[in-house]
Amino acid sequence: MTIGTTSNLSGNQRRKMRSAARFFAVQALFQMETTDQTADSVTAEFANFRFGEEFEDYDMVEADTDMFRRIVSEAVNWQAKIDQMTDRALVAKWPIARIDPTLRALFRAAGAELMDKDTPPKVVISEFVSVAEAFFPETKEPKFVNAVLDHMAREARPEGF
Repeated sequence: MTIGTTSNLSGNQRRKMRSAARFFAVQALFQMETTDQTADSVTAEFANFRFGEEFEDYDMVEADTDMFRRIVSEAVNWQAKIDQMTDRALVAKWPIARIDPTLRALFRAAGAELMDKDTPPKVVISEFVSVAEAFFPETKEPKFVNAVLDHMAREARPEGF
């Protein structure tokens, strides 16, 4: 299900689908890094099998497929620039290559959305801090993510502040 073909969805449903697209994009980028799969194969797998997947005790939500594909594609296309921007936001002794691969995927997905310029930078930060909270509940990582993304957003989109 994509937003473009579901005009009968409420604004809240569309927002949830965009949030899910961000969450799934982080998972897909992580999977690409750890398995050496291509963006095309991973996005197809997610679109065909993960979105809306039903399990015994819970169901995966539907996602905005177009947004998901755009984030993954842009993260791959702009990876070098996004990684450089992330490195500048990190402490000198902790370059992006040394951080947790889930955080690396998150910074790449968020960086892709910041480069895209369709979403206000403060929304990108808030959304990806929520993704960090889902992956790292009750830890300090979401605060770390907030600080790094704030730095990245001010570099990529200073007009948004």
